[in-house]
Amino acid sequence: MRQISGNEPYLPLEDYGYISDCHGSALVSRRGSIDWCCMPRIDSASCFGRVLDRGRGGYFLVTAMEPTEVERRYIEDSLVLETTFHTRTGSARLLDFFTMKQGGQHEPRRQMLRIIEGLEGNVPFQVRIFPVFDYGAVRPWIRRQGRSGFTALGGRDGLLISGDVELHRSDGHGLTGSAAVAKGQRFRLSLQYRQAWELDEEDVALPDPEELDRRLEETLTWWRRWSSRGRTEGSYSWYLRRSAAVLKGLSHAPTGAIAAAPTTSLPEWIGGSRNWDYRYSWIRDSYFTVRSLGELGHDREAEGFRKFIERSAAGSAEELQTLYGVGGERRLLEIVVQEMEGYRASAPVRVGNAAESQLQLDMYGDLLELAWHWHRRGSRLEEDYWSFLRETVNIAARRWREPDKGIWEMRGEPRHFVQSKVMCWVALDRGLRLARELGLEAPFAQWDKARTEVRQAIEKEGYDSGKGVFIQAFGRPVTDAALLLLPIFGFVSHRDDRMVRTVRAIREDLEWGGLLRRYPPGDEGFEEPEGAFLPCSFWLAECLAGQGETAEARKVFERALETGNDLGLFSEEYDVENARMLGNFPQGLTQLSLVAAAKVLSGLE
Repeated sequence: MRQISGNEPYLPLEDYGYISDCHGSALVSRRGSIDWCCMPRIDSASCFGRVLDRGRGGYFLVTAMEPTEVERRYIEDSLVLETTFHTRTGSARLLDFFTMKQGGQHEPRRQMLRIIEGLEGNVPFQVRIFPVFDYGAVRPWIRRQGRSGFTALGGRDGLLISGDVELHRSDGHGLTGSAAVAKGQRFRLSLQYRQAWELDEEDVALPDPEELDRRLEETLTWWRRWSSRGRTEGSYSWYLRRSAAVLKGLSHAPTGAIAAAPTTSLPEWIGGSRNWDYRYSWIRDSYFTVRSLGELGHDREAEGFRKFIERSAAGSAEELQTLYGVGGERRLLEIVVQEMEGYRASAPVRVGNAAESQLQLDMYGDLLELAWHWHRRGSRLEEDYWSFLRETVNIAARRWREPDKGIWEMRGEPRHFVQSKVMCWVALDRGLRLARELGLEAPFAQWDKARTEVRQAIEKEGYDSGKGVFIQAFGRPVTDAALLLLPIFGFVSHRDDRMVRTVRAIREDLEWGGLLRRYPPGDEGFEEPEGAFLPCSFWLAECLAGQGETAEARKVFERALETGNDLGLFSEEYDVENARMLGNFPQGLTQLSLVAAAKVLSGLE
């Protein structure tokens, strides 16, 4: 339980919860304000965006009228968020969620529902709804819809707002209301996304209170059915369940894509310019995601992502690119949104991501590792899938000598990153294993020769023989936390002396307050610093566990857990000095790295 007071311009990221229907998404603050919402898709332009501009971003507030203490949780293993307000006169809870239904994969309701329930006494609360479309650019036209509803229209976007709280137009572009909820009483507010022209008709149907209540139960039933397939045993089962729900929320139901995060431009350092749009599907992050979900028993997501990549690449590995829109879009041109000041004045706010055109060689290994896991779980590789994979391995064999932008998507000159070379080795190794185990046609001699050449190059040029450690890139003898992935992908064993020394060097050079940075400060060419990169700390815990350093692994793991909020949500980075989250939130790569480390540590119990 936490005291709520004051009115600071921007809330800390840890104050937010996350809701999703595997289509759209939103962030809900501890105070009951939706300060970020994208509908109908996770990468749609925001309709509430106050997290990126406190003045003009727009928000949807439902909160008690007086200073309160607040506690919150997710109901069971769902993304139905419950926020309980305790006041001098009583207590009430607020339920926030996107409504789910069977068949919603391709025909979602595109509806966010907010329900206020009285628990004790009498609690006055207020409602303020101020949408702003297209990243703060379009203040909507508010019109009454029937007896109890309103529409908000602007450009192609429209919202249908209804419920049993009496609302009034305010300032020409918003709605306000208030009521008092007594014990056992319930109020509802529904917000449905529609294309603007769909709301031109005067007889648009509004859901009645009984139907909205049914949708709450239907949503909880949907989440119960999904979570029942999971396996989350061990000491960290709560974190596993919460991470699984977040990762499911980041998936795009119609296509099988998995977004890296639901937000854009939350800065890696307050006041800095490393503000990126992560609402897209990276091959790398998505592989890690389906791996973790698979370990938790959710194999359908792995199959969905596999098909998404094949479709998006038009069935050809030659057409692969580093990331895609969640619908399979290839052109994700990066622009700067001039209308928004950015979180805590951290400009620029970006939409799109220029990394779409980068060469990142690790994606070939990610795809073959995904196929290998798919095979080991007993799944069959169809002829067309093997043709796609064979072409992917051939490309890795041909291109591994090229420099690339690497796992960190460096925006300077390409380098010969060791981790990228290792992933080309992974593509060749897993391709050979699959072909031999399944009796598939493949150029064995060519692949075996290339695999040997990649290893020899890494062990010669990607290794500092003087210090006895692997290095970031050929000719660049600095540490890099991405090297922690080498034993995780089987290039070397965890207990190989070279890896033990490399882990030690990474900790000596990159550790900050018990967490890890990605690489030495300033290595990317940006003047401002950045936070500790949270997935790296979970990778470190996994490595230490593999080296038999179980107590130290748990210590590192527990330190990383401290950076999450009370809902089990984690950001991309963390500011150790100011004890605050940084970067896009919640971050899929952090949640899934937590899962992988937790599974390893649980297996040692």
